[in-house]
Amino acid sequence: MWDTSKDYRLLVAEKSINLFIRTIQGGNFKGHWRKREVVQIAREMSRELQAVAFSYMEPQDLITSPHIKTLTEKTEKIKEFLGGEGWNKKFLDQATREEKEKLEENIAKVRFFLNTFLGLENRISLGQISDPVMGIDIIVGEIMSVGKHTQASNLLVCNVNIGERAITVVTNDMDVKEGNHVAISMLPPSTFMGITSEGMFLGAGEGVIKNVQGDLGHMPHGIPLEALNEARNLVENFLNE
Repeated sequence: MWDTSKDYRLLVAEKSINLFIRTIQGGNFKGHWRKREVVQIAREMSRELQAVAFSYMEPQDLITSPHIKTLTEKTEKIKEFLGGEGWNKKFLDQATREEKEKLEENIAKVRFFLNTFLGLENRISLGQISDPVMGIDIIVGEIMSVGKHTQASNLLVCNVNIGERAITVVTNDMDVKEGNHVAISMLPPSTFMGITSEGMFLGAGEGVIKNVQGDLGHMPHGIPLEALNEARNLVENFLNE
């Protein structure tokens, strides 16, 4: 019997709901959108997730259960109530220059919540694996541009194509270049002196792995296990916050 109450995929999902609700209630999201309904749906998702956590269902049974379907549908409904496609741009368009830095961080937190649930079924389909990194997506990206961080000489800011969209990743590997194919752990966003990073490049030994194999936006092939160590620790830290 699989102990779903200790499944890292569900633990991270639950934590992401808490982060999402705090962000929505405290963030400066201007405009006409359905805030009350968004928060209510998120709370309903938390209750649904609790039912999953104590179901003790095998992963192959869980992905075909009504619970996962319901969670996915509610996630899509939240996107709709935030403003639909391009919801993030609508909020940014209404923010002042002074507000945008904090708003970009909050948008990244909302995206983390949405992506956590929209990718939940795929991660559960991988089966009975008890590892913190199962709680997040590990995907392939292609670096499209690299620039120096304006406030930190030891950091670079990368624009990374992950297939359906681009994300920002801040790294201390000064050798990354445009065209590098990298593996990204889609961790909860972190802000480095005003720049929000939506993930972390995986590395092993001599910095970031720069020739990762696999399709953009999907799981990489042949990543050394030691490359997951830092991501594993950061997921544990997120759960213990």
